[in-house]
Amino acid sequence: MDYVNRFDAVRNVSYGDRDGRVVVINRAANGRTRVNTFERWRRNDYPEGDGVAARDLVVFRSGKLRGTGILVTDYSDPEQGRAYAIWLPSLRKVRRFSEPDPSESWGGSNLSYGDIYIRRPEDEVHELLGRETFDECLGAVQLAAGQGDRYTTGLPAGDCEARGRPVYRLRSRPHRTDLGYDERLIWVDAETFADYRSVYYRAGEVVKRIDKSWRSMGLEDPRALYWVYWYARTEVSGQEGMAFVAPDSVRWDGDMDPDLWTERTLRRIRQ
Repeated sequence: MDYVNRFDAVRNVSYGDRDGRVVVINRAANGRTRVNTFERWRRNDYPEGDGVAARDLVVFRSGKLRGTGILVTDYSDPEQGRAYAIWLPSLRKVRRFSEPDPSESWGGSNLSYGDIYIRRPEDEVHELLGRETFDECLGAVQLAAGQGDRYTTGLPAGDCEARGRPVYRLRSRPHRTDLGYDERLIWVDAETFADYRSVYYRAGEVVKRIDKSWRSMGLEDPRALYWVYWYARTEVSGQEGMAFVAPDSVRWDGDMDPDLWTERTLRRIRQ
């Protein structure tokens, strides 16, 4: 599952381009909707001995976060925390900071840094509860007339391609007790190890749900997948969020300049 989410089957992966960016929708319980767009590039093929396992670059192209860039360095030593550098367009400066708390919101969404970057398999205790058939469609944000903008015209409906797939059901319990949940149930494809759904609980009550829609890259490794959307719902607040991208705006194993994943790139971002 971790292998799939980090795209370890490929040398690099890019999300979004000028014709089709990744769109992030955040909708409050009162219906107020905010939209940001970004592009993302991840590199996994650093040479052995370099000390770096991967670098992940995100640049926001529109919305409240327009012009903000985030560069994350994942080191080969799991004991070494990730390094974060953020370009702040209002200050025209790069700020470096230590690994944020896993429960901290990412980009103002109801996805946390733990959901996206930080959580490692060893951060939780895992238990296999059984094997079953995934029998539901995935969730998706549904916007009423007037709630979206030009970026949300391609908003996908709930994906039903995972329905009927054999899955493992896992229970994962964090070692820490201050993350806002005390266990989560995860439905993982028995062949590809794609995680379709994670439901977070605290004291027996559902607090959050995350669904992921996956597609095959068409490579020999069945774990070579890319996501086309994430959907998240926070039960307490009623907040919903969704990140989605058009499949033809996702590319992998491209001939990309290694200097893309540097602070020099952050400094060149234009607002």
